Formats: sequence, C-alpha cells, structure tokens
Amino acid sequence: MRNFFSVGFLFVLAVLVGNTLFVIKETERGVMLRFGQLVNADIEPGLHVKIPWVNTVRKFDARIQTEDATPERFLTLEQKALEVDSYAKWRIVNVGQFYVSTRGNVSTAGSLLAQRINDGLRDQIGARTLIEVVAGERDQLMLDLTAELNETTASDIGIEVIDVRVKRIDLPDDVRSSVYDRMITERNREAQEIRSRGDELAIGIRADADRQVVIYEAEAYRDAERIRGDGDAQATAIYADAFNKDQEFYAFTRSLNAYRETFSSKSDVLLLDPDSDYFKYLKDGISPQ
Repeated sequence: MRNFFSVGFLFVLAVLVGNTLFVIKETERGVMLRFGQLVNADIEPGLHVKIPWVNTVRKFDARIQTEDATPERFLTLEQKALEVDSYAKWRIVNVGQFYVSTRGNVSTAGSLLAQRINDGLRDQIGARTLIEVVAGERDQLMLDLTAELNETTASDIGIEVIDVRVKRIDLPDDVRSSVYDRMITERNREAQEIRSRGDELAIGIRADADRQVVIYEAEAYRDAERIRGDGDAQATAIYADAFNKDQEFYAFTRSLNAYRETFSSKSDVLLLDPDSDYFKYLKDGISPQ
C-alpha cells in the first residue's frame, strides 16, 4: 500500500511540475493567459513558472516566415491589366498585439498580410505605367510597398514586413501583343539612334583620314621634290667639276655613252652626215680644230 501511495505521489508531483514549469526558446515568442485573459504579453526566453490549470502559455515562431499571396489582377495607370504573383517575408515583433489580432493563428496573420499586400500593390501599380511596373520602377515599387505596409502592420497585427517581392508578372493576351509591339518599336528606335550616331562618327573619321592622307601625300611630294632637287644640284655640280678638270676626256666619255645607247639595238637605223661631229672619235681620234 505504501508503495502504491508513493508511486501516486510521484506521479502527481511530476504532473504538477510539468504544468508549472515551461521553457521559451530563443527562436520563440510567448504570451501567458489567465482563464483566457492576456496577463503577460511578451515572455522572455528561458525557464519560467506558471500556475497549473490557471495560466496557459501560447508559443509562436519568432523566425522569419513567408506568406505566398494569391495572384491578383491589377490595372496600371493607363488602365492595362496585369496579373501579379507576389510573396512577403515577415516576423512577429509585438507578440501581444499578434495574439490579440489573430488569436495566435498564423494563417489568420498571413491572410491579413496578403490582403494588405494586394491592396498596396493595387495602389502602387495604379500609379505607374505598364513599362514602369514591368521594368523601369519595379524595385522602387517593392521598396515603397514594404515601407507602406510597415507603417500599420506592427501596430495592427504585431508583425514586421521584411520584404515584399513579385515572383511573376503576366500580361493578358489582349495586352501582351501591344506591349511587345511597343517594346520592339522602342528598341528599334534606340538602335536607329545608335546607328545614326555611329554613321556620323564614321563620316567624321573618314573625312579626317582623307584630309590626313592629302596632307601626308603633299608633304611627301614636297620632301621628294626637295630631295630630288638637291640630288640634281649635286649631280650637276659633280658633272661641272669633272668637266672643268679635263674637258676633252669628259667629252670623250660622254660620246662613248652616247654610242652605247645609240647602237644598243640592231634594228635601229641612223642617218647622219659622215662629217658630223657625232663620229669625230670614230675617225682618227683627233678632235677638229
């Protein structure tokens, strides 16, 4: 009998201790309730004590969570439809307000956040053109939406929005063709501008190259004529100096050169007066007086 009471006492004690002590992990946030009423809105991590069957502890994951919003259709500034699929990263920052707003239901918090995201996207996309939403200001749109959500989510739901991102933007069939045509037209216009600038630069480069060619050729011709003139002057000076040293010998060598050039071809016929001075060195070698 004593053993039975001992076992029963230990069991009751274990149950009492198990319902008295509880632990909040570093990755958790917790609140304490007393008969359903909130008495501690933010329990610190660690070991704590509660009154069994009077106090109730609710624990929530304090790490960053993901809410995948349902794709919705929005209208741009020019009233063109877009189908946007987005998601958000969030975490609990005010666990008491989180419990009061959602009764501790994470799905309820996600639904409230998704609704606000869609409302924010509707406002942000409605203030921008289609091109700005798709390419031009997409990142700025996400930043503006995140800042706008954080103005109210902490006080209303008790959560902080870390980031909002768009996974996909689809164009309806009636909009897609016009958007693609506009993008093609814009790219063709930019390509034509680039080609025009390139042609303008090419014409300038070719004109400058042609001008430099004319300048270089003129300078080369000038230098060649100067060198040729200097050579002719030097040759004339050499001939004059040689002639002055021995005029008879100079005349003789000039005549031999003339004979060589004249009789170099057997087919040539030359009609000359035998008494011509041209043959004076072929007669008797005596120059006429």
